[in-house]
Amino acid sequence: MPLPETDEQPAAPGADAGRRRVAYVLPVFNESENVAVFHAALVEATTARPDLDFEFVYVDDGSRDDSLDRLLELRADDDRVAVLGLSRNCGHQVAVTAGIDACANADAVIIMDTDLQDPPAVSIEMLGLWESGVDVVFAQRRSRQDSPFKRATAYGFYWVLDRMADIEIPRNVGDFRLMDRKVVAEVSRYREQDRFLRGIVAHVGFRQEALLFDRDPRHAGETGYPLRKMIRFAASGLVGFSTAPLRWISRLGFAISAFSVLLAIYVAGVRILVPEESVPGWAFLGVGMFLLSGLQLIMMGVIGTYLGRVYTEAQDRPLYSLALTARGSRPGAS
Repeated sequence: MPLPETDEQPAAPGADAGRRRVAYVLPVFNESENVAVFHAALVEATTARPDLDFEFVYVDDGSRDDSLDRLLELRADDDRVAVLGLSRNCGHQVAVTAGIDACANADAVIIMDTDLQDPPAVSIEMLGLWESGVDVVFAQRRSRQDSPFKRATAYGFYWVLDRMADIEIPRNVGDFRLMDRKVVAEVSRYREQDRFLRGIVAHVGFRQEALLFDRDPRHAGETGYPLRKMIRFAASGLVGFSTAPLRWISRLGFAISAFSVLLAIYVAGVRILVPEESVPGWAFLGVGMFLLSGLQLIMMGVIGTYLGRVYTEAQDRPLYSLALTARGSRPGAS
C-alpha cells in the first residue's frame, strides 16, 4: 500500500550493524492524556538494555482528540518514535496489524497499550525470555485492577472460549506480548477482516511461554472498549476460531427430534390406554410452537453470522488506509 508523502523520509531508523532491533507497536485511540507519561515510562524502561536498538511505532487509530498532535511532539523530541495515522477509526486489532506490518524488519516486536495498564518494565523481562529461545512471550494477568463486572465478563468469555475454540488460547491474556521476527512474518499472512490477534498468534504456533504480571489501573481517560465493542470482539474470537455453534445446531435439532418422538409415544399411550384422561393441550401446543420458532430464528442467526463473515472476506477490502506516516532518521532530530 503506498504511503502518503510527508516531509520526512520513510526510511527505518539507523541501527548499528550487528545490533538487534526491537520495535514496539503502540496503538493509540483518544489517549492524549496518557501518551507523554507512557512514553517517558517506556524510554526509562528501555534504558536497561543499551545493547538493543529500539523503535517506538505509535499507530493513531483515528483519534478524535489531539492524540496525533501529542504523538508528533514525541516524534520531534525522539527520533526513535514513528507515527502512523490511520485515515479513520478501524479498531484496536486493525491498528495493531498496521503497526506489525510496518515492523517486518525488526528482530522482535512488542505489542502494548498506551494507557499504562501494561507496565513497560514487563516488556524488558520479555526480552530475556526471547533471548533464551522463546518465540512468543505473552503477558498473562496474575491480577487486574478492573471493575467486578469487567472481571466477571472476562472470566466468562475465557471460560466459554476455552471450551469452544478449536485451538488452545491462553486465559487472562490480552495483546501485550513479544513476537520473534519469524512469528511476525507468519502473523502478517493472516488478513481476515474480523481480527482476533491473540487467537491468530496461538494458531501460528512456535514456542510460546507466559510471563505473569500484575496489571495496573488505567492512568487516565476512558477505555476504548465499551460493552458494545467488547461483545463484538468476543464474538470475533468465538466465531473466528470455532465451528462449535454450527455443530450445536445439529445436536439441538437431534435433541428436539428425539423429544418429539418421545412425546408422540406418550400421547399415543394416553389416547389408547386411558382415553378419559386425554385433554386437548392447546396451551402446550402454543408454547411449543413459539419455542420452536425462537430456536429456528436463533439457528438462522448463528448461520447468518458465519455467512456474513464469508461475505466480508469475499469482498477482500484493505484492512486499513494510512493518512500519515512519520518515520525514519531526520537531520537535527534529538
